[in-house]
Amino acid sequence: MSLKKVVDCIRRHKNFLITSHTNLEGDALGSELAFYLLLKKLGKGAVIVNEDDVPCEYDFLPQKSNIKKFSSKSGIPPHLKSQVEKDNLKKRIRFDCLVVLDCSDLRRTGTVYKINTGNTPILNIDHHISNQRFGDVNWVDLDSSSCSEMIYKLYKKLGITLDRDAAILLYVGILTDTGSFRYSNATSFTHKAVSELLKHNIDIPQIFKNIYENITFQDTKLLARILSDMRSSAGGKIAWLKIKRNILKNKKLSFDLSETLLNFGRAIKDVEVCVLFKENLGARDEVRVNFRSQGKVDVNRIASFFGGGGHKAASAATIKGNIDQIRRRVLNKIQESLK
Repeated sequence: MSLKKVVDCIRRHKNFLITSHTNLEGDALGSELAFYLLLKKLGKGAVIVNEDDVPCEYDFLPQKSNIKKFSSKSGIPPHLKSQVEKDNLKKRIRFDCLVVLDCSDLRRTGTVYKINTGNTPILNIDHHISNQRFGDVNWVDLDSSSCSEMIYKLYKKLGITLDRDAAILLYVGILTDTGSFRYSNATSFTHKAVSELLKHNIDIPQIFKNIYENITFQDTKLLARILSDMRSSAGGKIAWLKIKRNILKNKKLSFDLSETLLNFGRAIKDVEVCVLFKENLGARDEVRVNFRSQGKVDVNRIASFFGGGGHKAASAATIKGNIDQIRRRVLNKIQESLK
């Protein structure tokens, strides 16, 4: 899909509903908000609706107040709770194009995609190899480090001037999806784009501190408790952790627990794959499995086998069943890939 068709889609429509995947992180939020600002500069109508709350480490993001939360329990966004007829929801939000960012599968938006009761055209913008091309217009750029890098390209294509807010949002998205520029997806183009973003007086140390160095003492103790139960398999080539539902119940964390744990596991000498098994709080007998690889093992293939996906070095899947049974199945599959 050419970028020109994406531009044509944007120019053809007037009002946009923007969303992304559940378990929001820096790239999802950065690309959503930067795309929202781009549409506003084009004189378009836009609203961002997500299934989940913005994680507390991203409270500093400019324009964050423009994100609305979709209530999966009521099936209606909080700002529309008085209007309960779901069939008319589309008219009340007033959108003629659904934009899905950084999301390989439409169902990963949670229940937000169900707002699209009238089958409004979908613009799918993503960089994951596992993307299912579910849109009417699909821009899937596997060479981009992040969805935020793709939105940067869109700004340049449309000739839209980047302001400081957009620069911060795009920088956060690129920073987080490249592992602070450590991963191989940080190309020469990525660094060139970031060099332009940095011209907007971005406070790099403060952004890094907000995202990665903002853990409370109590959360650190919880982190240590989980890490103490880390186990290894396949002669030390696999490191894995397990989080039962009761450990996180009624706890509001000050940081991204999953990403922090996975970074610890991947940093261990000789570990090829780190896996985190976490029971979902909102659904019984459902486990979120996050994979991180050093590069030799394609964890996207493994995640796809279990109905998930992502990147070769970072993927995830949500699997129904008992956490210990799932752990055994997943570890066996990884060991097959190590042979």
